[in-house]
Amino acid sequence: MQEVNQNLAEEAGLNITHICLPPDSGEEEIIDEILKINEDIRVHGLALQISEKSFSNKILNALKPEKDVDGVTDINLGKLVRGDAHECFVSPVAKAVLELLEKSDVNLDGKKILIIGAHGALEAALQCLFQRKGSMTMSSQWKMPQLQSKLQEADVVVLGSPRPEEIPLTWIHPGTTVLNCSLDFLSGKVGQGSPGVHFSGLIEDDVSLLAAALRIQNMVSSGRRWLREQQHRRWRLHCLKLQPLSPVPSDIEISRGQTPKAVDVLAKEIGLLADEIEIYGKSKAKVRLSLLERLKDQADGKYVLVAGITPTPLGEGKSTVTIGLVQALTAHLNVNSFACLRQPSQGPTFGVKGGAAGGGYAQVIPMEEFNLHLTGDIHAITAANNLLAAAIDTRILHENTQTDKALYNRLVPSVNGVRAFSEIQLARLKKLGINKTDPSSLTEEEMRKFARLNIDPSTITWQRVLDTNDRFLRKITVGQASTEKGCSRQAQFDIAVASEIMAVLALTDSLADMKARLGRMVVASDKNGQPVTAEDLGVAGALTVLMKDAIKPNLMQTLEGTPVFVHAGPFANIAHGNSSVLADKIALKLVGEEGFVVMPSPVKGKGKVGRPTASKASKEKTPSPKEEDEEPESPPEKKTSASPPPEKSGDEGSEDEAQSGED
Repeated sequence: MQEVNQNLAEEAGLNITHICLPPDSGEEEIIDEILKINEDIRVHGLALQISEKSFSNKILNALKPEKDVDGVTDINLGKLVRGDAHECFVSPVAKAVLELLEKSDVNLDGKKILIIGAHGALEAALQCLFQRKGSMTMSSQWKMPQLQSKLQEADVVVLGSPRPEEIPLTWIHPGTTVLNCSLDFLSGKVGQGSPGVHFSGLIEDDVSLLAAALRIQNMVSSGRRWLREQQHRRWRLHCLKLQPLSPVPSDIEISRGQTPKAVDVLAKEIGLLADEIEIYGKSKAKVRLSLLERLKDQADGKYVLVAGITPTPLGEGKSTVTIGLVQALTAHLNVNSFACLRQPSQGPTFGVKGGAAGGGYAQVIPMEEFNLHLTGDIHAITAANNLLAAAIDTRILHENTQTDKALYNRLVPSVNGVRAFSEIQLARLKKLGINKTDPSSLTEEEMRKFARLNIDPSTITWQRVLDTNDRFLRKITVGQASTEKGCSRQAQFDIAVASEIMAVLALTDSLADMKARLGRMVVASDKNGQPVTAEDLGVAGALTVLMKDAIKPNLMQTLEGTPVFVHAGPFANIAHGNSSVLADKIALKLVGEEGFVVMPSPVKGKGKVGRPTASKASKEKTPSPKEEDEEPESPPEKKTSASPPPEKSGDEGSEDEAQSGED
């Protein structure tokens, strides 16, 4: 039977994989294998060829109904019984029996059909199909006491399992049409025949062969259905209902008053496959970049930039308008739309500005998860940034305390008696104009040039970062330990989102591109005035490993259950200030040609970097930076300032804010 399936599949252009489990495999082992196949998007149909004793409802219903090409699951059988055969898979064996009878001009209307030895799904499917044709169906097992009398009455007999030897052929009335659809899958042999009985021109293995062809047809139908689902369509979103209250509660009360739908449900509604998301809890997930390859031929949607919105005293501005717009488009006009927002920094979130989830009845939920940690992207940036900072100071220390030869031997150690350059080191040699691949062939001068970066400590621009407001880390001295004597220098902590790695994350379009961009980051100059990069330090690969998950956009939802990408959040006063290019690209594919992707733009003031210019209406004196430091925090609406309060985006501010995170 497997050979028949293989040959038919090749004719249809299908690939068949035969998974052979040990004969003593238990129920749980079979189910585990089925569940793996359920999640494999390359598999569009699954046929179980196991012994009858292994069949159980638990095993059968482990199959996904859309891959159940034998029609054995309760869902497919239920649809058949209800009359929705066009929406389900029908047992190929049952269809083959019916098709053979119809092609043999057997009029089934009013005929008595006896089904012997059939079980479960096959018996139910046969009965349902025959009854639809106006036949009277009877079912019997081989050892029923009334079997002989039923055989005498039957016009058509369908054998669902091999005939026992103790049942004589004379029990079957001459002229009765007999179809044998039993097959011993373990031996590969068709069940016992019925020589001498009139078969109305049918041969006993016709049913099995035709059933195999119909099974392949079901697989083709399943593949076509899957392809149709991959094509762009209007989303069938289950939008969440809003119940506005008066007076309007606080943002956090509104957020907590709405129950978000499960993020895997949202992902399925917008066309994501199960293996294209990585779920973090119940309400957020990361989307894998493999989606871009799957949808590469899909037309992009329209791109909308929300800009020039003056913040209210409470800070609502571009983010709120963006969320309100996508809620209106998707939840009320049934138009595919996606919001792409920056991830807020933890520093301004705990400061005066607050979060960046929008406001009122136009915000991203859950607010706490949006504003705090999310999926750890900023923490990954912090780790990568500080790894590079540590590598800079460590390299200076080693170069100050070791000879050229000792330094070279540590950079190119002998492993099992063999010394070889890594790919990173070969790239550095090429940059230096040294075209050698054998570590032992370098001259002393070439070894010195390779091993020493000669970083000038006074030119180091790469600072350590922390995503918390801590003014006492604005200026620090590093290298105070006794083991680092002579290498102390003044340094500082910036806020994490001011790291150049955050800017790289927002601009990259692939993992390879991110590695190249990280490697090109300039961290200092050498004593000859030449730039020193992360690649020169040999840490670009390590930075990429730390960022391998952060590169994936985060999927969340609005108050009305419409999709939102939250990814990257570089400050607008020191970088480009936008969410990630990858989030935009994926969203443009998901919404389709008639859909919209909406994002707030970064806006810079014309006065002090990152701040709006002074309002003509305001006559009050702007406090000096020192006065601002000493002034106790107060609610935004009570605070006096010569400029409008900044938007609650958590991503714009002065240069001091970029360094310290202070609002």
